[in-house]
Amino acid sequence: MGTPFTDVYECFLGKITDDMYVELTPQDTIRDLRHLLTTSVSGFEYPRKNLYDMTIEEEVKYESELTDDDFSLGTIWDDIGEDEEHKPPRVAVEHSYFGADLTPEEIDIIAILMMCAWLQRQITSIENIRMKYSGSDFKMTSQANHLSKLVALLGECQRQSHHLQRLYKRRELTNNNLYRSTWYKFNTYED
Repeated sequence: MGTPFTDVYECFLGKITDDMYVELTPQDTIRDLRHLLTTSVSGFEYPRKNLYDMTIEEEVKYESELTDDDFSLGTIWDDIGEDEEHKPPRVAVEHSYFGADLTPEEIDIIAILMMCAWLQRQITSIENIRMKYSGSDFKMTSQANHLSKLVALLGECQRQSHHLQRLYKRRELTNNNLYRSTWYKFNTYED
């Protein structure tokens, strides 16, 4: 088995703050993170591994059955029936994974691409266009200013993604666990 999606999720969630994930059900959170991940893979221009070789699996099991390797986002409270009142609650567990073992650098690039997709969602959200009022004591900042800052943040995120991908393409790990430039590949002439 290759790298679990959860390694990328943890890297991505460490880069953002979004209260929406607190409000979603565990299943919806896993599906949203999975959607961000799978759509972000296409932004990785020249990966050294097949990122499209992936297996999508999720499972619902009792909380008492969880292992240390399980990635659970929370309890499924609306799933408890009258006959299950005395059983432990059930949780959604993510088991999706890539077919290849990804390096921490590759995981970080995908997480940053997920962040770009997440920011793009924030920018295009109708909530940023619609004005909200909540009373005379509420001091509202300009929606245009907020949107402008999000657009600038997206630009910085995209710049960071391109920088990391350029760095990724221009170096390789040697057998001695040292990085070297790939420039030597361009200095060979064949007649």
